[in-house]
Amino acid sequence: MQPRIDSLIDLALDEDVAFGDVTSQSIFAVDHISKARVVAREDMVVCGLEIARRVFSRVDPALQIDLKTIDGERVSEGSPVLLAEGPTISLLTAERTALNFLQRLSGIATLSRRFADAAELAGTGVRIVDTRKTTPGWRALEKYAVRCGGCFNHRASLSEHVLIKENHITAAGSLAKAVKMARDFAPHCAKIEVETENLDDVTEALQAKADVIMLDNMTPAEIEQAVALINKAALIEISGGVRLSTVADYALPGVDVISVGALTHSATAADFSMILFNE
Repeated sequence: MQPRIDSLIDLALDEDVAFGDVTSQSIFAVDHISKARVVAREDMVVCGLEIARRVFSRVDPALQIDLKTIDGERVSEGSPVLLAEGPTISLLTAERTALNFLQRLSGIATLSRRFADAAELAGTGVRIVDTRKTTPGWRALEKYAVRCGGCFNHRASLSEHVLIKENHITAAGSLAKAVKMARDFAPHCAKIEVETENLDDVTEALQAKADVIMLDNMTPAEIEQAVALINKAALIEISGGVRLSTVADYALPGVDVISVGALTHSATAADFSMILFNE
């Protein structure tokens, strides 16, 4: 994983400082030293500190970094999350890239924590999971941020388990045919999940002995009917348009998982700033 993360960091640095920081280099001598603190400018769940540390290190191994908290911790507005000391040019060169990683990942972790808390209040034991609706190249980091926020990961790639969706069913000819072909091909330990849109689909998925049945874009009333029909014969996943304000409506008894693409595709970046200081 580290080489992949380093490659992502190097790509980010290359687009920002491939030819150096002309402003800092024109003002400061190479031996000018400063101290800096990175501060949370709002209440949040922090995530990405080790990535930020790695950014500073990639820019200049001479920079000394002190993390003041850990990923997954709630911090309040004004809290310092990282202290740094070293060449001023290096600190300012690394600043934006380090903050970009922090703000994106902390935003996801913070939103995930809100969803996890809302699901916990429902008291049904349902898990909130992410989807593959992630920033290209950032999937491992964004799914890590989801975990830091208290939610869980769905499959990280198409190779992890079988998920038969509407287009697979259309191309195969029927849900039952798609399940049979997948079961004949997939490894023996791979679960077979099927997307359903109505109770007739649910019945067909049950007859095909799907391991997981996804109830896609169903109303809470329809979900209650589907849960009764499935009667614990398969795991149940809810998908489609679940918002923070409606989690409790969908976290019904018998539901195992609610997948929420918004955890990654709609999270608002958290607010950080880096401030130089002298003491």
